[in-house]
Amino acid sequence: MCMSNSVVASITSILIMCALRINVVIALTTGAIVCGLVDGKSFEMALFVFSKGLGGGATIALSYAILGAFASALAHSGFSNFLMSKIFRLLNANSSKGEEEITNVEGNKKAKFIIFFTIGAMAIACKNIIPVHIAFIPILIPPMIGVFNAIRIDRRSIACIITFGVIVAYMIIPMGFGEIFLKNIMLHYLHVNGVDISMHDLIHALLYPALGMAIGLLVALVRYRKPRYYQNIRVKKLENEVAFSRKDFVVSCVAIVAALVVQLLAKAIILSALAGFFLLSLGGVVRRKDSDDVVTAGFKMMALISFTMIAAAGFGHSLQASNGIGAIVKWLAVHAFNSKILASFCMLFVGFLVSIGLGSSFSTVPIVATIYVPLGLKLGFSPAAIAIIVAVSGIMGDAGSPASDSTLGPTMGLNTDGQHSLVCDTAIPTFLHLTIPTFLSGWVASILL
Repeated sequence: MCMSNSVVASITSILIMCALRINVVIALTTGAIVCGLVDGKSFEMALFVFSKGLGGGATIALSYAILGAFASALAHSGFSNFLMSKIFRLLNANSSKGEEEITNVEGNKKAKFIIFFTIGAMAIACKNIIPVHIAFIPILIPPMIGVFNAIRIDRRSIACIITFGVIVAYMIIPMGFGEIFLKNIMLHYLHVNGVDISMHDLIHALLYPALGMAIGLLVALVRYRKPRYYQNIRVKKLENEVAFSRKDFVVSCVAIVAALVVQLLAKAIILSALAGFFLLSLGGVVRRKDSDDVVTAGFKMMALISFTMIAAAGFGHSLQASNGIGAIVKWLAVHAFNSKILASFCMLFVGFLVSIGLGSSFSTVPIVATIYVPLGLKLGFSPAAIAIIVAVSGIMGDAGSPASDSTLGPTMGLNTDGQHSLVCDTAIPTFLHLTIPTFLSGWVASILL
């Protein structure tokens, strides 16, 4: 059953390649071809199915590319250096020959607490209170890279904080993206497939996997508490070429606010990034002769993420076009032996395989709900238990997949100076400390409820 199943074989091949540090785009492309071949398709047909799904990731890929151009324009303006110097002053830091260090251990601890709390609060707010999704990352994180280096923060802890924040926010808070996930997706597909559960009961049920994820985050913060040393690489050399005036500061602030407002009104990253970039250009912060270089630098910064999203869309289409998911569920229905413990574990594991490939809970839930709700009812699971199994099946991909917004977003900001890896420094840490605890807590809760 195992490697003869197209879903299992393709996901396994991707995980192996990622572990061997093969580029994630290559891994996703190869995984899609493996999926088609194991499913019985010819090489040409497997490639055709993969290619047919690539368009699904084009919009978000272009969004990230333009967002990168906006972030590059902010860096070019000198705003990043200005903001970083203010942060250092607030944290009682000094500068010596270009290398910044916090003056004392107590100041170091205080600085870390302030940084962790601020980033965590922003990660949660970006999904609910100010639903700008991950658009805050290229604005907030790159200017703080120098601060992270100064107090020797292990960036893996920052990646875990951001990923935790953007996920737990929509899991239990019915506002913004949380309303979309809980009401429009979870409740809709549960009700359509025969499970009667209220919003209150749904949120109460999801508190258990959220608690498991929170415990995993605490473990990550303890594990990555030791100092980690990075080279003090200037994020953008162009910063030193532009004098940052008061006018530039005002224009940069207006551009940031405009980008956030447009995102709130239009709910489109492309429009918000364009608004911010045009304001920086019209305000004279980005000169016309530098415009092409600034945009190109932003595109380069976002190239891996953009291509990853395109490849992930093609891979997701390959999974859906295969017979692998249905075969796994049929096998599960036969071999569950009416054991809730075994059935819950197997359903969550299959959900993990699907979501780790799709990289999105919003895309995974509609797929697994159609299958898991009738199966859960047949096996005697309660509505709360079924809701947990369906939700956690999708959330695990968000937390640990290298093709997820929740891992690509943090990498986009933390890798600004080229010292943070998508797989090794984001996906693997979030998988270990967020995905696994969510799986285990969801498994236990689905049995007990």
